[in-house]
Amino acid sequence: MKFLLTSAGITNPSIAAALSGLLGKPLGECRALVIPTAIYSFPDGTVKAWEAISGTAENPLCGLGWKSVGVLELTALPTIRPETWMPAVREADALLVWGGDVLYLSHWMRRSGLADLLPSLDQAVYVGMSAGSIAATPYNCDAEFDLQFVPEGDGRGTEAERGLGLVEFTLYPHFGHPDMPDTTAEQIGRWAAGIPVPTYAIDDQTAISVDAGGVNVVSEGSWRLFTP
Repeated sequence: MKFLLTSAGITNPSIAAALSGLLGKPLGECRALVIPTAIYSFPDGTVKAWEAISGTAENPLCGLGWKSVGVLELTALPTIRPETWMPAVREADALLVWGGDVLYLSHWMRRSGLADLLPSLDQAVYVGMSAGSIAATPYNCDAEFDLQFVPEGDGRGTEAERGLGLVEFTLYPHFGHPDMPDTTAEQIGRWAAGIPVPTYAIDDQTAISVDAGGVNVVSEGSWRLFTP
């Protein structure tokens, strides 16, 4: 599988060009599936999920001119026969994985069976935004934040610090964001010092592209690499 891991979606021409390059054809010829699941555990999740699906969000992934867009709701998949939903995933050119709660998203990626399916999708592009990007990595930089949304008595908190490990580095999005005091280089460096894989800190104008050619930073903004 190929990856385009972003902080805030397709925010500039360089990231848009990287997406087109990974797809290998114009977006107008590509079928996408959006995964809004991560946003539901937040208080305004119902509204934000609709904005993601409708393409009206501030940084839309769905409103980019795709040939078609379907909704893949992970919480529904355990109650559906696999042969009903898996063909749609295998036929998709891109999976648009929305932001929100990394822990919640990673949990449902595993429980739905999608996490096991993803490595077999050789030509598809995983397009992550914020939490959707973090979930693809081995470690969750948002673990402490996500734990406040776990219902009392739910054992899901034991999974908080781990992502899916689909790539061999971890990611800290929204680098230097003025409204997020934990995204300074000092704060990120402190967290990255305890992680045994490289950590990319990326701002909202930066993305990480991963394909057979390796890992590439695509940026019109700021980023830093913290090595273990």
